[in-house]
Amino acid sequence: MTKLKGLLLTEGMHGMISQVEGLANALDIDFTHHKVELNSFWKLIPPKFTPVSNFTFNSIDSKDFDIIISCGRKSVIPSICLKKNSEKKVYNIHIQDPKVDLKNFDFIVAPDHDGLTGENVILSKGSIHYLTNKEIINNREYLLERLNKDKEYLALIIGGPNKYYDYSEQNIKKIFDKVKNILEKNNLQAIIIPSMRTPKQSIDLSENYFGQDHLVIKDIDKKAYLSCLSLAKYITVTCDSISMISEAALTGKPIYIAEMPAKINDYRFRRFRNLFAKLNIVKNLDEKLEIWNYEILDETNRISKEIKKKIS
Repeated sequence: MTKLKGLLLTEGMHGMISQVEGLANALDIDFTHHKVELNSFWKLIPPKFTPVSNFTFNSIDSKDFDIIISCGRKSVIPSICLKKNSEKKVYNIHIQDPKVDLKNFDFIVAPDHDGLTGENVILSKGSIHYLTNKEIINNREYLLERLNKDKEYLALIIGGPNKYYDYSEQNIKKIFDKVKNILEKNNLQAIIIPSMRTPKQSIDLSENYFGQDHLVIKDIDKKAYLSCLSLAKYITVTCDSISMISEAALTGKPIYIAEMPAKINDYRFRRFRNLFAKLNIVKNLDEKLEIWNYEILDETNRISKEIKKKIS
């Protein structure tokens, strides 16, 4: 049977790419990915005040598609416009709150902590993403030769600054102090993994702070990230990254949240972390390590099955 063709629309940010490609792969469609560029001052105008017209965005060189999957503010109007102008039946799916009438889309996939409701809204626990258990298992050996095989491992996955959290040296050092005490107390080796948002100074600080006894990955390396998720007995993620906490929940392993002070009201992040705490997925990082079990969270596949059923 011929696969459906997908058109993926994002602003090109890693978190958005992970979500649209994760859903496209789970839906088992052939897809092309396009970075959306809005024209002139439409870049500054919210979608609800933007006309549904081709002149608001750069031309997208794709006419043969059955499903549009979009994520991010800039992709809202192009998705609606391309569906409207298509000569055949097209389903459009938007990930996150589009901030326009939800009826413009066949499906909205929104995280539970956003509080969005509607007949076509499918709620996800945390963020959907493109990681799979198979990938994690297949990349297990990637870091093994660089680690002490006589120890167990604690992963520290570091996000980056945003308008809610400040990656000051003081805030990062507080997290590093806590992690270092845990490592020494439990005779563990750390694997430090940066993300695309991690400042270079935070990576350099981690290398100087933890030294040669622990493994600090200095570059963005997906294989290292997957290997780390597979090898670590305990996973610690900084509080700013909903996506990486959601990805870690695919492992079923204990996940600890490394908190830092919020600059402004971070209620969405707290709602997300509270939900994951109620699901017994996460705990706050403190001096005591525990092992606990929870149902592995694979929201991408669950949601894709729901969409497939409705489309078919």
